[in-house]
Amino acid sequence: MRLLIVSNRLPVTAVEKEGEIEFRMSAGGLVSGLSAYLDSMKHSNRKAFNYVWVGWPGVDVPDAQKDKLRTKLFDEAQALPVFMSEKVMDNFYHGFCNSTIWPIFHYFPSYAVFRDEYWNDYRAVNEAFCEAVLEIVKEGDVVWVHDYHLMCLPGLLREKRPDLKIGFFLHIPFPSFEIFRLLPAPWRSGILKGLLGADLVGFHTNDYTQYFLHCVLRILGLEHNMGQMIADSRLVSADTFPMGIDFNRFFKAASDPEVQAEIRALKIAFVGQKVVLSVDRLDYSKGIINRLRGFENFLQANPAWHGKVVLVLVLVPSRVGVEQYQQMKRRIDEYVGFINGKYGRLDWTPISYQYKFLSFPTLAALYAISDLGLVTPLRDGMNLVAKEYVASRPDGTGVLVLSEMAGASRELGEALIVNPTTGGEIADALKMALEMPVEEQIKRNQAMQERLRHYDVVRWAEDFIGKLSEVRKEQDTLKARVMKPAVRDELAEKFRAAQRRILLLDYDGTLVPFSKRPEASLPGADLMSALKRLASDVKTDVVIISGRRRNALEKWFGELPIHLIAEHGVWIKKSKEDWRLIKPLRNDWKPQILPILKMSADRLPGAFVEEKEYSLVWHYRNADPELASVREKELIDDLVQFTANIDLQVVCGHKIVEVKNAGVSKGNAAIEFLGASSATSAHFVEKLADGLKSRLDHPAGGPAAYDFILAVGDDTTDEDLFKVLPNMAWSIRVGLANSRARFNLPGHHEVFGLLQKLIGEG
Repeated sequence: MRLLIVSNRLPVTAVEKEGEIEFRMSAGGLVSGLSAYLDSMKHSNRKAFNYVWVGWPGVDVPDAQKDKLRTKLFDEAQALPVFMSEKVMDNFYHGFCNSTIWPIFHYFPSYAVFRDEYWNDYRAVNEAFCEAVLEIVKEGDVVWVHDYHLMCLPGLLREKRPDLKIGFFLHIPFPSFEIFRLLPAPWRSGILKGLLGADLVGFHTNDYTQYFLHCVLRILGLEHNMGQMIADSRLVSADTFPMGIDFNRFFKAASDPEVQAEIRALKIAFVGQKVVLSVDRLDYSKGIINRLRGFENFLQANPAWHGKVVLVLVLVPSRVGVEQYQQMKRRIDEYVGFINGKYGRLDWTPISYQYKFLSFPTLAALYAISDLGLVTPLRDGMNLVAKEYVASRPDGTGVLVLSEMAGASRELGEALIVNPTTGGEIADALKMALEMPVEEQIKRNQAMQERLRHYDVVRWAEDFIGKLSEVRKEQDTLKARVMKPAVRDELAEKFRAAQRRILLLDYDGTLVPFSKRPEASLPGADLMSALKRLASDVKTDVVIISGRRRNALEKWFGELPIHLIAEHGVWIKKSKEDWRLIKPLRNDWKPQILPILKMSADRLPGAFVEEKEYSLVWHYRNADPELASVREKELIDDLVQFTANIDLQVVCGHKIVEVKNAGVSKGNAAIEFLGASSATSAHFVEKLADGLKSRLDHPAGGPAAYDFILAVGDDTTDEDLFKVLPNMAWSIRVGLANSRARFNLPGHHEVFGLLQKLIGEG
C-alpha cells in the first residue's frame, strides 16, 4: 500500500540560509501525530508500505529553484511540494482559511470576513493540490486529505479520478447548521460537495460528525443511515475517530537525560510553589483572557495561596502577521501585567509568562513538574495538550482542568471539566485541583492514561485507514449490483431475440426525476418518443405502473398504445380498453383518515395531502427534512393504530406516506399482465403469484408466457413488483439500495439510456 498524505503544510518547512535551502520540522499536532504513525509503519513488518506527503513548502520559491527543491524534498522527506504565489497563498491561508473558515468553525462568526476573492483563491489552491496529486497517484494508492484548508480537494479528485480511494479528516470542530449556514450558499454547498468526494469523512467527536450529517441533510438534502449516505450514486460514510498521541513518547520522556536536566532547572526556579501550566497557541479560540480571569478570581478568593502557586503561561506565536492576533497579544500582555502588579510581591510573581516556541525537552519537562494542567479553550477540535499532559505523568500525580468545549473532554472525563466562559468555574476548579489528595489524582490519571495508551495516534490512524477499506468494500458490493455496460448489451440482445416481451415501468423517479410538486414531473418529448416506438412493436407490451391518479396517466399516455396502472395497482387500463378496478374496493374510510393527514400537514410547513380515488397521500418533499422525519414517525404511529382493525395498509415511499386498501400493490396488478386472471382477495393473488412464477420460469406454459420480462422501479412500492417476478425476469432498482431486484441503475437518465438501447439508439 502507498499512502498519499495531503495537507496544507509539509512535515518540513523550507527556509533559505546563505543562498541555500534547508529544512526544519514543521510544528503542530498533525505533523507530530502522522509522523509517529508513519514511523510505526516503517518499523512494522509491512515491507510494502510506502508514502508520499503532499503540501506547501512554506515559502514562495523562484521558478529557477523549484526543480531542485522538489528533488531535495522527495529524497530527504518523501515529500512533494505544491508551489503557490505569495498573493494566492495570502488570500487562501490568511484569507479564507483563517479569516473565514476558522472563526465560523470555532463559533466566532463576528470575526469572520466574507470576500469573493478569498473563496476564489481557496478553490484555486485546492485545484492546484488536485493537479499535484494527480501527477503522482497510482492505482491502489490511498489518498488521505487533512483539515479545513483542503475541504474542496476530495470532490475535485473524484471528478478527475472516480476510482481513487480517498479519505478526509477534519482536525477542527465542524459547526452546527445554524453557524455553518452563515457561509454564502455557493461556498457552503461547495464545501459539503467537496467533502462528499471522499469515501470516508472523519471527525474527532460524535457531535462534529452529527453536525456534518445535519448540514448535508439541510443543505444538500441527502439523508443518512448510521452515517452512510448516497452521494452521486456512491456510498459515502462519516464517522468519529478521536485523534490520539504518541503515548509512549510522552510517558517515557521524563527519563530522558536532556529532559531531566530541564526538570532540575525548573524545580529550582519554582521551588516551594505549586505549578499550574498553560500551553497554547496564540488564538482567540483558546480563551486565554478567560483563563487569566479565572486565575485572577482564584487569587482574589484564596489569599492563603498567595506565594504558593504560580501560573506558567506559555504562548506559542501564531499568525504573527494578522493584526487581530497582535491586538489579542497586547490584551494578554496587559492583563498579565495587571495581575502580577496587583497580586505579586518582591519574592513572588503569580504568572510566569513566555511568548516563544518550545522544544520537546522543555515542553516535556514542564509537563513533568506541573501540578496542574490548565486547558480551557472556548472551542477546540481535540486539544492534544490535554492528552500530552496526562501521558507525561508516569507517577500518576497531577490534575488536569479541562474545558468542556474541547473535543478531548469526551475521552478525559476524569479531569475536572469546566465551562471556561466565565472565571468562576475555573477558579473553583483550581482550588479543588490544588487541594486534591494524591490518591485521587493517581486514580483519575491512571484511568485516563490507560485510555490514551490503548487508543494512541497509531491506533487512530489504523482505525481510519481500516474503516476506509471497509467503506470501499461496501461500495464494491453495491457496485456489483449496478448494471454494467456488458450486462445492458446482453439485456438488449435478449430483448431483440424474444418473441413476446413485457416492460413494467414505474414513472416518478424512474422515467422522470422527482419534482417539488407532483404536477411538475411531466414526460418529455424524448421519453414519449421512446415509449411510442417500444409499444408500437406487436411483440412488446409496455406497462406504466405508477402511484399517479388515472386521469394524469390518461392525459399523458392515453394516445400511446401502452397499458396503464394507476394508484399503485388500484386501477388498470389495458390498451384500447376502459379503466377498471383490480378488485371491489371501498373509499368510505377516507373521511376518517383525511383529518389526521391534514393535521399532520398543518404541523409541517411544506407538506400537503393528495387525495386520490382510493388512497390518500401525505407528501413532505418540500418540508424541513429534520422536522419531517419527526412528523413522519408520529403520523405513521397514529395511522397504524387507527387502521389496526380496518382493511387498510400504510405504505412509506419517497418522501410520502400513503394510506390505501389492503391487498392492493404493484405486484398484484402486474400479475394481471403476466397472465393471471383478476383476483378477489389478497390471499388468492398470493397463491396465484406462486403458480405464475413457476409457469413464467418455463415460458412454454400458458398463453401469457413472456420470454422477456423487464421491471424497473425506484421505490419501496416497487419491491412488491419485484417479489412476484419469475427468476428469468430482468429487474432493476433505480438508485443504490438493497432490493429484491437483480440489478441497480444510478438514476432516471440511465433508465432512459437503457430504453434507447432497446430501440436501437443507445
